Amino acid sequence: MTTSPQFSRPARSRLVAAAVAVALTAGTLAALAPTSSASALDYPSWDEVQRAKSSTSAQRDKVHEIESLITSLRSEATAKRKAAQAAGEAYQAAQTKYDAATLKQHTFQSQADEAEQTAAESEEQAGQLAAQLGRASGDDVTTEILTHPSDSDDLLYELGAMSKLTEQADGIYSQASQDRGVAQGLADKADRAKKALGDLADAAQSKMQQAQGAADAAQSAVDAQNDNEARLEAQLTALTSKQRGVEADYRKGVAAEKARQARIAAAAAKAAANAPATSQGGAGGGSANAAGWVRPSGGFQTSPYGYRVDPYTHYTALHAGVDLAPACNAPIYAAHDGTVTFAGNGGGYGNEVILDNGGGISTAYGHVVDGGILVTAGQHVTAGQQIAKIGSTGWSTGCHLHFETRVNGAAVDPVPFMAARGISV
Repeated sequence: MTTSPQFSRPARSRLVAAAVAVALTAGTLAALAPTSSASALDYPSWDEVQRAKSSTSAQRDKVHEIESLITSLRSEATAKRKAAQAAGEAYQAAQTKYDAATLKQHTFQSQADEAEQTAAESEEQAGQLAAQLGRASGDDVTTEILTHPSDSDDLLYELGAMSKLTEQADGIYSQASQDRGVAQGLADKADRAKKALGDLADAAQSKMQQAQGAADAAQSAVDAQNDNEARLEAQLTALTSKQRGVEADYRKGVAAEKARQARIAAAAAKAAANAPATSQGGAGGGSANAAGWVRPSGGFQTSPYGYRVDPYTHYTALHAGVDLAPACNAPIYAAHDGTVTFAGNGGGYGNEVILDNGGGISTAYGHVVDGGILVTAGQHVTAGQQIAKIGSTGWSTGCHLHFETRVNGAAVDPVPFMAARGISV
C-alpha cells in the first residue's frame, strides 16, 4: 500500500509493481516455511511413543511433551491469525487514507479548473468592454459639444454611457482578479495534496505487502495445526488408553504432513488456473468481451461508489467501490486478466483478492467467505476465471462482493469505468 527519485506516473507504477512482486514472492516463500517452535521432523515417532510406555515416568514425560506440542500448534495458529487480522486492518486503514486523499486532491483540482475558467471568461468580458470604450473614445465628445451645441443632449448621454461602461469594466476586471486569486489558491491546495499522495501510496503498498506476508504465515500455521494435530492426538491416545486403531490415525497424520510439505514445495511455482465460468450476461463471469472484461459477479448493486454512512461502523466514510449482492458462496470472477498481488485478510475488506490487470489498472474483490479464496499471490488468472466465493467477512452486514477498480493505485467509480469497457455493474 520513502522519498525516492521522481518518475513519471506509468514508470512509477511499474517500479512499484515490480517491488510488490519481489516482496510478495519473498514474503510468501518465507511464510510457507514451517515456523513452529518444533517442526514436524522433531515430533515424537510412533516407536518413541511405544518405548515411553515401558515406565510410568517416561510415559508421563511423553504425554506432557505431546500435550505441549498440541498447545503450541494451536497457540501459534491463533497468534498468526490475530497477526494477519491486525496487518489487514493496518493495510485497510492506509488504503482508505490514500483513497480519501486522492479524492480530495481531485476535488481541489476540479474546483481550481472551474475557477480558472471563470476568471478567463471574466477577463474576456472585461477585454470586450475595454475595446468598446476604446472605439467610443476615438470620437472627441468635448469638441462635438462645443462645435454642435444643439446636439449636446445626445453627446452628454454618450458621455454618461461611456462613464457607466468604464465603471462596469472596472468592476469586471476586479472580479476577474478575484477569480484568478481563487483559482490560484485552489491550484496550490491541489498541488500540496498531490505531493502528499506519493507517501500515502507507498504506505498503502507497504502495508499490503505486510498483510500478505501475515496472511501466508497464518495459513501456514493453520495448515500445520490441521495436518499435525491429528498425529499427535493419536500418539496421546496410545499413551493414555488401550484404544485400538490409533496407529492408523497416526499414519494418516504422517501422510497428511507429507502432503502439506509437498503443497509447500509446489506453491512457489504454482500457476494452476480454474476453468473459466460459462455463465453469461448480468450473472457475471463467462467469456470476456472484445475489450477483455467480464462482470465480476452476479447480483444487483446495493451500494454505489462515494461518501456514505457506513452501515457497519455508522461513520461517514468513502466507499471506494460498488457492492454486488448475489447469494452467499456465489462465485466471484476475475474481471480481467491479471496477476494476484494480494490474497488474504484485508481488515475491513474482510478476506480480499487484488489483481494487477496491467497498464496501471487493478481490481479488488472484498468480503470473501472464510476459506473462499481460490487463488494465491503471484498467480496469473484470466478474465472470467473464478477466484473466490461471496461472503460477509470484515466490515460487512451481509453476503456481498465489494468490487473496486483502481487506476495507478487510486480508486475510481467502477460503474463508469466498467461501462467504458462494455460491462454493466
